[in-house]
Amino acid sequence: MSTIELVDPELRDALALWSLPTLTADSLAQRRAAAVAGLDTIPKPHLPDITVDEVRIESAFGAKPIRVLAYRPVASDGPLPAIVHIHGGGFVMGAPEMKDVENRLLASDLRCAIYSVDHRLAPEAPHPAPVEDIYSVFVWLYENADRLGLDRARIGIKGESGGGGFAAGAALYARDRQGPKFAFQHLIYPMIDDRTAVRKDLRPHVGEFIWTQANNYFGWRSLLGKEPGSAEVSPYAAASRAVDVSGLPPTYISVGGLDLFLEENLIYADRLSRAGVPVELHVYPRTYHGFYRATEARVTKQAERDTREALRRFLHG
Repeated sequence: MSTIELVDPELRDALALWSLPTLTADSLAQRRAAAVAGLDTIPKPHLPDITVDEVRIESAFGAKPIRVLAYRPVASDGPLPAIVHIHGGGFVMGAPEMKDVENRLLASDLRCAIYSVDHRLAPEAPHPAPVEDIYSVFVWLYENADRLGLDRARIGIKGESGGGGFAAGAALYARDRQGPKFAFQHLIYPMIDDRTAVRKDLRPHVGEFIWTQANNYFGWRSLLGKEPGSAEVSPYAAASRAVDVSGLPPTYISVGGLDLFLEENLIYADRLSRAGVPVELHVYPRTYHGFYRATEARVTKQAERDTREALRRFLHG
């Protein structure tokens, strides 16, 4: 039975524009192309105070250099706080350009540097390849902070959907290594639990729109290279699998009330809080996965204000 009557009326019309057929190995190439189609035709905001550059960063794990889009204020009074940004796409699609306009605006408004990572995608590059790419970029920024004009104590990570999952995994990975730690993690409806892909007892009324359980299964199967829900899944792939979540950085989590990821996000936020990690959790009623793209809806505008102000606090105190 459709749950359309539960969707915020201001979000309903947009659903017709964003239908996502079930992902398969045969349809993946087409879906990847569709995810980035037309991005180069979107008008860029005129922001003379921001520079945008494409850089290549060497992998710390011997893989090919990692392409990164770097957004920076032209001038600053001191070292800049920074965000490592991870795009969405269910682990199998997407590119940094999907958030180009948003990253330009955020860099200008928040007076920070943003480095958006073009990490490798599954299934061609399964776990741990994407997290290794992300961690490599973070370590490079930290080690070169003085030269780049960055405040190494204020480098956080941000991601949406699958990118939020990678961000959460990278935060765990950094915590567990002898090296720099992220200052914060900012997770927008993050994809963090492979078991959601195979559960038979999902909450009613979640996951009907945009990102379904079938698509979730394909994304997780592609990333893990084995059946989701299997034993011994790495927490750096699925952050919800972490036995211990203490010592993680202050965390922001945002999710919709009709999102497939609702329960896994609620549980993770609760576990973080119980472990002494400062958590800011927002659940937006009557919203589905990806509702941020309905930019004129009142609930979206509220969510954008909340996310921006959380980032402002993380970056500037």
